[in-house]
Amino acid sequence: MTHPSPDTWESAGHRRSVLWVVSLATLVMMFDGYDLVVYGTVLPILVDDPSQLGPLSAGHAGVLGSYALIGVMIGALLAGAVGDFVGRRRMMLINIAWFSIGMGLAALATDLTMFGLMRLFTGIGIGGLVATAIATVGDFAPAGKRNLYNAIVCSGVPIGGVLASLLAIVLRDAIGWRGMFWIGALPLITLLPLALVKLPESPRWLLARGRTARAAEVSARTGIPLPTADDTTTDTDTGKVGFAALATHQYRWGTLLLGMMSFVALLLSYGLNTWLPKIMENAGFDAKGSLSFLLVLNGGAVVGGLLASKVADSTGPQRVITTTFFLAALAMVLLTLGAPLPVLLIAVAVAGVGTIGTQVLIYGFVSGYYSTAARGAGVAWCAGFGRLGGILGPVIGGVLLAGGVSSQSAFYVFAVLAMIGGIVTFFVRNPSHSRTSPSASGLSGGGGVAPSTASHSLQ
Repeated sequence: MTHPSPDTWESAGHRRSVLWVVSLATLVMMFDGYDLVVYGTVLPILVDDPSQLGPLSAGHAGVLGSYALIGVMIGALLAGAVGDFVGRRRMMLINIAWFSIGMGLAALATDLTMFGLMRLFTGIGIGGLVATAIATVGDFAPAGKRNLYNAIVCSGVPIGGVLASLLAIVLRDAIGWRGMFWIGALPLITLLPLALVKLPESPRWLLARGRTARAAEVSARTGIPLPTADDTTTDTDTGKVGFAALATHQYRWGTLLLGMMSFVALLLSYGLNTWLPKIMENAGFDAKGSLSFLLVLNGGAVVGGLLASKVADSTGPQRVITTTFFLAALAMVLLTLGAPLPVLLIAVAVAGVGTIGTQVLIYGFVSGYYSTAARGAGVAWCAGFGRLGGILGPVIGGVLLAGGVSSQSAFYVFAVLAMIGGIVTFFVRNPSHSRTSPSASGLSGGGGVAPSTASHSLQ
């Protein structure tokens, strides 16, 4: 069988099937973004009105905001532990149902304890979805479009954030905070039936698990070409799959650094999405004005993340991620200078690119860094370990504000963390198998494999 080049389609069916996978994965990620932001949009109501769920201080609100992120970390790590064994499709379907039910149960909460437990439950489903969706796209995406398609899928996160911000501005006063959470439960009756019909299992994963006949059947039905034999071998022929592969020599150091990058990016993303409206309210903006900053933050991440991904497909993601981290640090500093509103909005948009947009790029980087046998676990590791940063983000913001620290000082703390993220990114090196795709090029800082000449054995 001949195989398509990195930038072409083997058939109309191949193109159609991949676009369905990308579309479904993007919708899944939108609800991750909706969940990320919806708590921040309703937080002022919960803090200001004790009759909703009970008295809620700023410090307690930060801890409560971290419950969903603890669940996301658990869910991502569980998906990494079992997803490379049981399949991408099955994990996706289970977790769509899981997080939808969790959102509905959170809407029914009658006190802070129940609300926190349901946020934890919801987070487990979302964590499984994030890890599985990104690994799935890594399996299906053509090599020369991997960063772009990953960016499209991961841009679902800030798009979901934009949706949550817009719905809060338009509907929150009418439907209340419970209505905002009921919206998050809609995938159970919309997205799940569509995924049951349109989401195929990955032929690449099936081959990696030795299910050759099933892989051939899926390939014939969907038009997705079967990869070459060495596309599906396990790392260095050790037979190691999943998390065990991450501990091998060629991945050990890179896995640690990629996890640290994700930790910083998600700490910044969740810290800003949780506390930016409250910080801006404290700075004198009214409720709707403060929510508008969330809209700009996530909108900047969508546009900037897609543009940056195009550059990453040409030059390699490492240089781009280093740059966006440092842009985030610069934007945080600008937010402390008392600039006029247009400059503040630009700075917030750039901060969105450098935080949420950077995490989009990191996921693309990760999915190209690992081979098929380790991809699900590698993505799950970064999503799971990174959520430790996401857990700390709301807590740090809550502690700073509860302690009377000024918003300027809080932004300086975030700026320093962004600079640390950029420095860590610089030290990631190519895994020792070094058969890189365009999505993994540029790993060595300046000496990556050129996209035009790289082989594609990791795809």
